[in-house]
Amino acid sequence: MEDYTIITPQQITEAITRYLHRTGFTRFSPKAALIDMDGTLYDSMKYHTLAWHRMMTETGIECSRDEFYLYEGMTGAETIDLLIRRARGRHATEEEKSELYKVKTGYFNKMPKVEKIAGAADMLRILSDSGITRVLVTGSGQASLLTRLENDFPGAFSQGLQITSHDVVHGKPHPEPYLRGMALAKTNPWQTIVVENAPLGVKSGHDAGAFTVAVTTGPIPPVEMVRAGADLVCPSMEEFARILPALLGNNQSHNQ
Repeated sequence: MEDYTIITPQQITEAITRYLHRTGFTRFSPKAALIDMDGTLYDSMKYHTLAWHRMMTETGIECSRDEFYLYEGMTGAETIDLLIRRARGRHATEEEKSELYKVKTGYFNKMPKVEKIAGAADMLRILSDSGITRVLVTGSGQASLLTRLENDFPGAFSQGLQITSHDVVHGKPHPEPYLRGMALAKTNPWQTIVVENAPLGVKSGHDAGAFTVAVTTGPIPPVEMVRAGADLVCPSMEEFARILPALLGNNQSHNQ
């Protein structure tokens, strides 16, 4: 099994080579990074899962807290619809989606202040210093975190370079969020790195054709990221920040 503790230059080169072969692209030349928010920039998933579990169990729907880690990246409406279909054999109404998500949001906002992921600021600084366009691509519509971004990561995201649950019809794992992110960045897939921490987000980036990096900041094991289509798996955001200059400088091309 591949070692995900320390990423070597050889692993980076091999990951890019595999990416070019799987996509059929003739080159990898990163110009933009599309970056998830929850679990990638903020250590927020532990509170999201608690809020989701409390709201759903109070609604009378049986669920486990840990399963919500696997739903990360879906919009709130899609998550509510998924569980109501499973429990009650029907789709959630628009009223249910709206009201239940309000309850979940209220519980989340009462949780302790969410901390930044260690290494996230370094990652964003390296991307900025390298001239890489940064686009936030999140399945969240959580205003409490979205409004903190500029204070916590000043200058990391230019105005308008943001895709949230309000901007898409289909949330992750559908490729739409990352396809829209590439449209904002004005890049092609082979010019784009996706940074994710959950299988649904990884699949979204993979299916959009971008080079997709999974960072295991939560309890989901690396093998699940690989199964979802990650081109490279890092054990922490700090390790990803460490190897990021090498990844950005490792432009490759091959003949089809």
